[in-house]
Amino acid sequence: MNLTPEEKEVGRGNYFDAIGVRRRDFLKSVAAGGLVSGGGLGAAYFGYSTVDDPVRIGVIGTGDEGSVLIGALNPAYCQVVAISDLREYNVHRAFHGDYSSPAAMAARPGLMQKYNWKTEAEARQHVKVFKDGYAELLADPEIEAVIIAVPLHLHAKIAIDAMLAGKHVLTEKLMAKTVAECKLMGRIAKEKNLYLATGHQRHYSVLYDNAVNLIKWGVLGELHHIRAQWHRGNLPGRDSWQMPLPGGEIPIGGGEPIQKIQDGIKSLTNQVQREKDPIAKELLEGKLAQYIAWDSDKDSVLERARKHGFQDFELPAGHKRSALEELCRWRLWDRTGGGLMAELGSHQMDAAGIFCSALRQDGKKAQPLSVHAVGGRHIFGHDREVEDHVYCTIEFPAPGYEDAFDVGYVDPGTGVGKGAIPGYINDDNKKIVVTYSSINGNGYGGYGEVVMGTKGTLILEREKEVMLYKGSSTTTKVGVKDGGSGPTMDTYASGEAAPVAQAAQAGPVSRGYTEEIEHWAYCIRNPSPENQPRCNPKVALSDAVIALTTNVAIRNGAKGGGGFIKFEDSWYDIDSDETPDGSDLKETRARLVGDA
Repeated sequence: MNLTPEEKEVGRGNYFDAIGVRRRDFLKSVAAGGLVSGGGLGAAYFGYSTVDDPVRIGVIGTGDEGSVLIGALNPAYCQVVAISDLREYNVHRAFHGDYSSPAAMAARPGLMQKYNWKTEAEARQHVKVFKDGYAELLADPEIEAVIIAVPLHLHAKIAIDAMLAGKHVLTEKLMAKTVAECKLMGRIAKEKNLYLATGHQRHYSVLYDNAVNLIKWGVLGELHHIRAQWHRGNLPGRDSWQMPLPGGEIPIGGGEPIQKIQDGIKSLTNQVQREKDPIAKELLEGKLAQYIAWDSDKDSVLERARKHGFQDFELPAGHKRSALEELCRWRLWDRTGGGLMAELGSHQMDAAGIFCSALRQDGKKAQPLSVHAVGGRHIFGHDREVEDHVYCTIEFPAPGYEDAFDVGYVDPGTGVGKGAIPGYINDDNKKIVVTYSSINGNGYGGYGEVVMGTKGTLILEREKEVMLYKGSSTTTKVGVKDGGSGPTMDTYASGEAAPVAQAAQAGPVSRGYTEEIEHWAYCIRNPSPENQPRCNPKVALSDAVIALTTNVAIRNGAKGGGGFIKFEDSWYDIDSDETPDGSDLKETRARLVGDA
């Protein structure tokens, strides 16, 4: 990771063997057919089609992530007919988009832009707004399905309420805050015969799926190590998880702290009035309206937050926190969030599981054997409860470990499926070790994964770039032309006619949000046992078990009990009541359903 532009350019060579040509030719035919937008590349690649009647959905939670999902919607698959959020600021962004920066607007363009509505008044003729909870939204018979993007501790409650109301559900990751909640969600989805999907978008990334095919085809040889990370430069006073609270701490878009909200509004109003360029003035007016909506939350949201379960509380060091702060900064608290492993590490562990599963022929997701983890609050003070540094080592079974061949495997040398090989069975040394770090205070390397095999190394950066190095040396100080061994292939931009690169020319490489929502809608319109979301309850439970068990290991280590845990098969079984985190199925069902 952190490759220079020159180093990345080396990776855009013309290396293709017979294996690479197969994938290239398929993608080339898709791009040549003009299927790179609408129900295009993702649908053709993952094998789903368009729908005749867009699914009518409600969006519960239109904050940062909810607005990203709104921005990823394809109107040909989903029609948003209702939104629900406690904050006026989030409702405003849901309609108008996020004016805080050009990058924010690109990720969160808003409903008006997605559906070509000219004004908010016009948009509200199509979209109902619920600011006092989600109960009325779920009671609306027009709504067929919901997208949930709320604080983690509410995922299970809202998803279960939605399914009991007969709605299909797509919820943001992590599936839920406890393993018991995850299992209960899966059971109710089965009981009600509803689609429940979880937003681990890498399952719908053409980039990642292309990388999986390289592994299946044996290009990397025998996998033995994956190094993953998510590093951020957050520091005290500059933390994306500790965003400004309504009331004027920091104006939208950054700037110096201000003492009074009126001063900020006056300054921005004067700037709007001085601006002569109509386009610049329009952008400033959009930012001003967003700023005012954000500030208005200080007067209205506190009581709504308390009414809907957010709490005033006091930290052990004596710092008092309001229900408004718990709502806005929910990732910082143990009651409402799951820390770095739930918010960031779950993505990387999901990716590791995808790669380790690539060598299986039974279609099952590879489950880890053990985790050893440490973490702590190393640079932040007592203004939060979650760790700011996490490090873990997770062991996955490789082909040859114990009974891994009972159902067949893919020979990493030839890419050919085979049965059991004498001499490999019950070899407990055959493992793939995943190391992961998520830290604050230094963003070097950003986020991504490095997949190492006996024949080469695959580097995936920020869900946007993939590069393959042949051999075992990946030094980038000496280029290929100098006899070195720099990257030889980029799986989305290789050769002059690379179709995925062509598709990307019209916009950024898709991270999979659009595709996961499209396929979820396709499954709803085409229900059958064969049509299942790629991140269905069983897959999502597995990701949650890894993240939540790692959290248990971290806490055990902090208490002096050792940060090592062996995974149990029963933890991944939706029908088993066994859990790694002490959560209880009977108590959870009684609390969330009331019929236990």
